[in-house]
Amino acid sequence: MFLQLEQVSITYPGASAKPAVDNASLVLAAGEIGVLIGPSGCGKTSLLRAIAGLERLAQGRIAIRDETLADARSNVHRAPESRRIGMVFQDYALFPHLSVARNVAFGIAHLSRDERERRVAEVLDLVGLGAVAQRAPHQLSGGQQQRVALARALAPRPRLLLLDEPFSNLDVDLRERLAQELRAILKASATTALFVTHDQLEAFAVGDKIGVMRDGRLLQWDDAYTLYHRPACRFVAEFIGHGVFAPARIVASAAGPVVRTGLGDLIDAAECPLPDAYPEGVCDVLLRADDIVHDDAAPARACIERKAFRGSQFLYTLRLASGERVLAQVPSHHDHQVGEWIGIRAEVDHVVTFGREAAPAA
Repeated sequence: MFLQLEQVSITYPGASAKPAVDNASLVLAAGEIGVLIGPSGCGKTSLLRAIAGLERLAQGRIAIRDETLADARSNVHRAPESRRIGMVFQDYALFPHLSVARNVAFGIAHLSRDERERRVAEVLDLVGLGAVAQRAPHQLSGGQQQRVALARALAPRPRLLLLDEPFSNLDVDLRERLAQELRAILKASATTALFVTHDQLEAFAVGDKIGVMRDGRLLQWDDAYTLYHRPACRFVAEFIGHGVFAPARIVASAAGPVVRTGLGDLIDAAECPLPDAYPEGVCDVLLRADDIVHDDAAPARACIERKAFRGSQFLYTLRLASGERVLAQVPSHHDHQVGEWIGIRAEVDHVVTFGREAAPAA
């Protein structure tokens, strides 16, 4: 493995006893792009800063290719400038009085003039900005400025690139496009990178591996498909994608375990838990919006409580006769009205269950 974090914890002087990062471990292979995602204050930026050498570890170890960068037990802490790690920040931090080319050349002053000019041209072409090398930063759009910041970080050939919410100041449409461009640029340059964001679409667009954090803990480190279809805990299930938890019971059948729900029986013989996984088989089942199919011929009926237009789809919030609520994504030409009852059925390829969570007190 290329990047290794082993049981990393970070605390801040004068802060509460609760660590900013608590016992986080992950590995990232060479050339992979990792993403840390989670709510504000979950510790993702603190973890990034520790890898860069800007924060000291209270516990654990950070290494690149088995070279220790930080180890709390042996009091090792390599200085940031000796780690050969590049960083891209939210605010670009470009020098307004320097041209694009001179901004990019800032970190490679040790090279000869010819080598420096070749490297600047190379990375500007990589990010698609070779034609604006002599312009000033203020003459560029926000997306172009962010690509200049990326080119400047890539110019010294860092062995690892860290990006801290680099698109947070840009509008939604531009963020999505730049996220896809960023992945292409990093893959073209064979750069190993770790990216922090709070935006799921960015995380899915960029990451080979994605880590979900909450209250300083890294809850799951996996590929996007596994995070979505096999969340390790209720928080990951709730945080990633649209879905609800519906009451269910696991019962035995001749064909294997069956999850009995208000929308019928769900069967996933390969991975469904056994009935004794929960007391009396009582559990909650995760139903994603794409698990619920609009079918006028289905026996189960649901009332549309809310609808959100998403272009090619509507996201419906539906209430069953029992009072349970589910979400459904339906083609936008199925334009039903709020208050209308429609037929629905569950079509679940991955049955995910958790222990029944107690209802909150009134």
